[in-house]
Amino acid sequence: MTTDGEYVPSALDWVRDQVATYERSGGTEANTLRDTGIPIIVVTMKGHASGKVRKIALMRVEHGGEYALVASMGGAPKNPGWYQNLVAAPDDVLIQDGPAPFAVSVREATGDEYAQWWERAAAVFPNYNEYKARTERVIPVLIASPC
Repeated sequence: MTTDGEYVPSALDWVRDQVATYERSGGTEANTLRDTGIPIIVVTMKGHASGKVRKIALMRVEHGGEYALVASMGGAPKNPGWYQNLVAAPDDVLIQDGPAPFAVSVREATGDEYAQWWERAAAVFPNYNEYKARTERVIPVLIASPC
């Protein structure tokens, strides 16, 4: 599972600090994206090239026990690095949404499923629509389902 191996914290101070505080507190602290008030989850995965453990905080978009992982990168022209990690090892992922992490399997949404999850994600974080308008790429939405 993704907890095995060397953990390499994010190079971004605020991400590294948020993940550490969230995990240490069992999700009772650092559980929103900065000052937005929007809840987050922590996603743990293996680096596709390095094999090292990576952790990120993402918006909490949950429906029926599944989670959307939106690879928006603020509307940048390329996908975030973590997207490749999840695609490379979709069954070696943990999500922490509260006190303890749990195993999930990840798949990429397409078609009607994509549209439905995009709508859910934009309801949580309307800026996703701005990001979508800003880029020519299709922003991937990955669905994480508990194992």
